[in-house]
Amino acid sequence: MAYEFERTQRIAILGGGPGGYEAALAGAQLGAEVTLIERAGVGGSAVLTDVVPSKSLIATAEASNAVKEAADLGVQFYAKGQADKAVKPEVAINLAAVNKRLLGLAAQQSEDMRTNLIDAGVHLVQGEGRLDGANAIIVATAKGGTDFDRIEADTLVLSVGASPRVLPTAVPDGERILTWTQLYHLQQIPEHLIVVGSGVTGAEFASAYRALGAKVTLISSRDQVLPGEDADAASVIEKVFKRNGMKVMNKSRAESVVRDGDSVVATLTDGREVRGSHCLMAVGSVPNTTDLGLEEAGVQLSDDGHIRVNRVARTSMPNIYAAGDCTTFLPLASVASMQGRTAVFHAMGDIVNPPELRNITSNIFTQPEIATVGWTENEIEDGVVPGVVYKLPLSSNPRAKMMGIRDGFVKLFASSGSGAIIGGVIVAPKASELIFPLALAVEHRLTVDQFAEAFPVYPSLSGSLTDAARAMHIVR
Repeated sequence: MAYEFERTQRIAILGGGPGGYEAALAGAQLGAEVTLIERAGVGGSAVLTDVVPSKSLIATAEASNAVKEAADLGVQFYAKGQADKAVKPEVAINLAAVNKRLLGLAAQQSEDMRTNLIDAGVHLVQGEGRLDGANAIIVATAKGGTDFDRIEADTLVLSVGASPRVLPTAVPDGERILTWTQLYHLQQIPEHLIVVGSGVTGAEFASAYRALGAKVTLISSRDQVLPGEDADAASVIEKVFKRNGMKVMNKSRAESVVRDGDSVVATLTDGREVRGSHCLMAVGSVPNTTDLGLEEAGVQLSDDGHIRVNRVARTSMPNIYAAGDCTTFLPLASVASMQGRTAVFHAMGDIVNPPELRNITSNIFTQPEIATVGWTENEIEDGVVPGVVYKLPLSSNPRAKMMGIRDGFVKLFASSGSGAIIGGVIVAPKASELIFPLALAVEHRLTVDQFAEAFPVYPSLSGSLTDAARAMHIVR
């Protein structure tokens, strides 16, 4: 007697960043036959040239600042043989060693992820891929595109990421005019780094390089740095920037950036010139969706080239999904990972809990950090959602006083009626860690009273969260 067996579902994933990586693991876990195509290395730009190396650089900058500010806590430094003469510490940064370390960390993370995929049974293909209709990917597996593989699949997942935006009047040369992917080849701290763009990327690198000892000029076209963030948080960061010696040029737009020997010249639209040794162009990113055969396969794109997806990461073609910075969803590595898992769970009929935009935490790794979740104060003020706001400066926190923290705050947003926590902002060292309790509160609709019943450690920075919630007590 002949028996018929259901064929294993085939999943092909284009791009091995956080979205593609998690999609591959999820597919393998559910028993699919998974092929992942990646041109540079598992982890994609997030691991190799973006999140991992940039946050490693920022960690070095934080360590440098900690040494410089130790004197404020009573830690004195002495020259050898002069134990009675306290000296101000001079911190030297070996940027070549720093960059070697962070690129090594990125490569190791990529290799660890690759090993995880192989152990899970995922088939890896290195090469440039593009869609061949709605059910296959063609991969150029040799330089010059002379050898091709055609991989057919029931489900396709696109996780091709994004690249730094390049302006025609400020073309990077990789030596003096740089994108954020090119900073890690510098051998010395820039004498004077000009940063064009005061969004998240520009602010993070400006903060880090100022802490590392570079003179920094930040050119911002808006009234304030970090124009898309909480206004109070952005105000704190700009104040810290200026106090630390950074020159912030608000309401200034760079018209062009050109190299002049061993220096660069940024010309503003009003005719002013800013001269420095290096320039970082941080003017946004563009999705890597050109020449991938998307339109021919029926995949709809936004006007700026992002792949349109719904909450389960599905595109306009039922069997094609997309995840990460190439989509119209929030461009965060954590979101890309969730999209990748959600896409495969949905394609294979597993239980799906689509990500809710309001419950997603985000963080800006300046010094101090800015972490946010949920609705914003602007949305409350505009009447989009009824809510109340309470802000508690960190200066009142005993642990902050012990640590010498001068800047930052905790801000909670609660529903006017129920008292449910609907959002919050934290400006503090390691705000990325402190935001998690608020994320849980928003996700599970805890009221301020329920949140305040938890016992934080005393003294701790997290105590400010329950203090703020206690101050918002709802009288029944």
